[in-house]
Amino acid sequence: MDATVVVAGASMAGLRAAEQLRAVGWTGPITLVGDEPHMPYNRPPLSKGVLAGRAAFESLALRPRASVSDVRWRLGRRVVGADLDRRAVALDNGETLPYDGLVVATGMRPRRLGCPGPVTGRHTVRTLADARGLREALTRPNARVVVVGAGFIGCEVAATAVALGAAEVTVADPMPLPMAGPLGELLATALLRRHQRRGVRFALGSAVTAFTGQDRVDGVVLADGTVLDADVVVESVGSVANTEWLDGNGLDLTDGVLTDEHLRAGGRPEVVAVGDVARFPNARYDRVPRRVEHWSIPTDTARHAARVLAAHLTGTGAGLAPFAPLPTFWSDQHDFRIQSFGAPALGTGDVRVLDGDPDGDLLAGYHTGGRLVGVVALGGPAAAAAAARHRTELLKPPALTA
Repeated sequence: MDATVVVAGASMAGLRAAEQLRAVGWTGPITLVGDEPHMPYNRPPLSKGVLAGRAAFESLALRPRASVSDVRWRLGRRVVGADLDRRAVALDNGETLPYDGLVVATGMRPRRLGCPGPVTGRHTVRTLADARGLREALTRPNARVVVVGAGFIGCEVAATAVALGAAEVTVADPMPLPMAGPLGELLATALLRRHQRRGVRFALGSAVTAFTGQDRVDGVVLADGTVLDADVVVESVGSVANTEWLDGNGLDLTDGVLTDEHLRAGGRPEVVAVGDVARFPNARYDRVPRRVEHWSIPTDTARHAARVLAAHLTGTGAGLAPFAPLPTFWSDQHDFRIQSFGAPALGTGDVRVLDGDPDGDLLAGYHTGGRLVGVVALGGPAAAAAAARHRTELLKPPALTA
């Protein structure tokens, strides 16, 4: 009997894992399990094009390659447990799926604030249903919007809300600048000014402590006593890894699924993790395991993990160099783009302007120990193209080779 692979998670990472298994010659049965009723789709447009009403679901759907036409899809089903010793996963309908190889691709879910107050009127952005519900709320006349969290999604939603004609848009965050973690002070300050010029207000440096209202939220209370009026609240305060179903198997689930340099979990060659949920060391930079929530990571992790898993299942041996991707992300906000290559968050202590200036197109380099580890462009197409020209330097041989 052919060995069986179960892919837990049917978003982009799960789909790419199945496609890559076929690409490396794996011909055995593959089952993908996903809790949403939809086939895999592209999530980044949810906080932009879909929310703005410019993109229909059909434009988000990922078209599976012909090579996975024989894959078994279990959509609308959630993986709720696993016994890694017995090599089986449990679904929410009581069904058990045995496997010879397991791909963990269950991704993330939005973190929710535990502050007191009403729940109705508070939104997150992760799924198509989330985006549809939020769009309906944002298009109500004279909407006062408070976005809690000044990260990627929070800033994108704020920009979209302004474009939709919201009466007021305020971004609240305990940090002093938007996106300061991944961008550093220089670009975060430039980003703040761009948003302010386009009508976004900011309440920075104070955390949210409560929500006001009876049956529905009508205000956001900050630690400094400020109360922000709100008809719509968007919580964009980070993500939680969907790993509870793996409890009790001896894995390190502190922040996602800890893997080795080949994306193998818990020393088990038959279990690999891909996408946002994988916490792996990147040999290009150092040996510190990190999760990376960038659009390029599902494909990059799937490509490497598929080779590793297929080699184990066929007994051929992997013979691969340690996983060393070059992360890439972009974020469209208002009429400008943030484009990044590499790992700028590792070099925020040494940021240098490579081209331009903070009031126009700006290109910055991020360094660790004098070595360029990331570039970020802020501005129009020319700035993004300038960032791309640094990929060659960023793709130099990894700092670590073992």
